[in-house]
Amino acid sequence: MNINPNTEKPIFIQIAEQLEDSIFTGVYPEETKIPSTNEISALLNINPHTVLKGMNLLVDEEIIYKKRGLGMFVKEGAVEKIRQKRQGQFYDQFIASLIEEANKLHMTKNEIISMIERGYENEHNSN
Repeated sequence: MNINPNTEKPIFIQIAEQLEDSIFTGVYPEETKIPSTNEISALLNINPHTVLKGMNLLVDEEIIYKKRGLGMFVKEGAVEKIRQKRQGQFYDQFIASLIEEANKLHMTKNEIISMIERGYENEHNSN
């Protein structure tokens, strides 16, 4: 985990996002324990309450849950929940603005699809 104190994004949100990403990428599989607030705060040299605030965002989203006396665990179904959330964000951040700009350029749906396919082909050929 890396925290950037020089960004406008609050530290607790950075923690939540990095934990979420670790869950999504399989670092912490479903139904496994994640590091404690004290472990993360010691690792990053930040206040445990800040870490807890970030974890509570994930609890509120039902991505992690607390087992009394044992710590925080990744909830079953968390990866799919994160996938759906990120797909919604992807649409909001990229697709909606892509369509808006394409409309300004008077592009057809097929022209947009063709450009996306060309982008995929270029990416595939560069790997």
